[in-house]
Amino acid sequence: MLNFLSSMPYQRKPWFLLFIGSLSLELCALFFQHVMKLDPCVMCIYERVAMMGLMLAGLIGWMAPQYLIVRLAAFGMWIVSAAWGLQLAITHTDYQMNPNPFATCDFFANFPEWAPLDKWVPWLFNPTGFCDKISWMFLGWSMPQWLILIFAVMLATGVLFFGLQWRKK
Repeated sequence: MLNFLSSMPYQRKPWFLLFIGSLSLELCALFFQHVMKLDPCVMCIYERVAMMGLMLAGLIGWMAPQYLIVRLAAFGMWIVSAAWGLQLAITHTDYQMNPNPFATCDFFANFPEWAPLDKWVPWLFNPTGFCDKISWMFLGWSMPQWLILIFAVMLATGVLFFGLQWRKK
């Protein structure tokens, strides 16, 4: 079993699965925004960017997983994106569960000047909602609570596979 798991970072299919899984979650976010008319807040937009980082990691790893430098770049992007997304989801959940007028998120996205994503692609990156508003729940959990679970699983999986690739066969 460990041999099978430690061989996965060298194959293209697991990396493509990371890309497809992240893309599916991104498409769900767009469905919530444009079909169900749920306005994304700043934290939702930042979580969306973190999910796109996971998509990019999957594409990088898929390109040439047999090369160490490609795998290291993909794992770096995977682990950083998942950790950042987890931190964002935890903060977002705190905004929802413990509303405080002195601890709120911004109303406008704070992207760098060289990449104003909210200006370039407003239908995808322009926040129009409020962070403390719970507009959707499933099985008693809000969207950022589900994202805590998703990003935690992504982070744990990335760390596991990163470590397993160094295992001697």
